[in-house]
Amino acid sequence: MSSSTNKKVLIARFDRPGVEGFAQLPEGLTAEGLEVLSAGGAVTRVPRGEIRAVCFIREFDGGETWGKQRVFLSRPKAPGLWVRVRFRDGELLEGIMQNNLLADPAGFAIVPPDPTFQNQHLFVPREAVTAVEVLGVIGSPLRRPKAAVKDAGQLEMFG
Repeated sequence: MSSSTNKKVLIARFDRPGVEGFAQLPEGLTAEGLEVLSAGGAVTRVPRGEIRAVCFIREFDGGETWGKQRVFLSRPKAPGLWVRVRFRDGELLEGIMQNNLLADPAGFAIVPPDPTFQNQHLFVPREAVTAVEVLGVIGSPLRRPKAAVKDAGQLEMFG
């Protein structure tokens, strides 16, 4: 059983303005949608079909900043899968996700190209995407470190 906490989120939607507030994840995300508590205390349920991405943000600043930098300017250095997500409306977003595409049946957790900006990470529901393309595997242990060769002429100190 995973623990849930209230996080500051901005829900980017397809055809409507975003919704800012606090969401309890993962329990708040149901088959019907995601419940969000606004800063004023009103509870809103955003239907799953409207959600493009749930952005975990640092501060409420009144704008959808999740899409300002959507692609990496150079090859990322963080370990994981470098992916390109294609949304239902054709828009693209790149990010880094853990090396397990089947981790959560509800969607994908992605670190955006600039996590030092307003968005720390994103959750993209599977219903919002038409394709996920793996662009690279970063930090892959393809080459194993060479084992230390024991020199036969070397004496052990603490035998």
